[in-house]
Amino acid sequence: MFLIVTKYLIPRGYRGLALFPFVFVKERKDKRNSVFVNHERIHLRQQLELLVFPFLVWYFVEFLLRLIQFKNRDLAYKNISFEREAYANEKDLDYLKKRKFWAFLKYI
Repeated sequence: MFLIVTKYLIPRGYRGLALFPFVFVKERKDKRNSVFVNHERIHLRQQLELLVFPFLVWYFVEFLLRLIQFKNRDLAYKNISFEREAYANEKDLDYLKKRKFWAFLKYI
């Protein structure tokens, strides 16, 4: 994993973005935030499991479906299965050691 600080690649309203093998963060302080970094590492594992491109397609399609469902961008984003898994487990810094393959499926 490579942590890169850049304010230009991160969409407005977000603090970070994982795109295997990189994690882009908007602010330098987030490089030292273990919970935030763990959240992004969970996304990297999800991307590896789905071979990156299928992850991105699934993420986008699920976001669109959730947007239709909730009619709210923030709610749609927070209810994407990948985000639900990452938010639910970001504080458990050992989560990735015990995480089962395709664990995001239980968050659909």
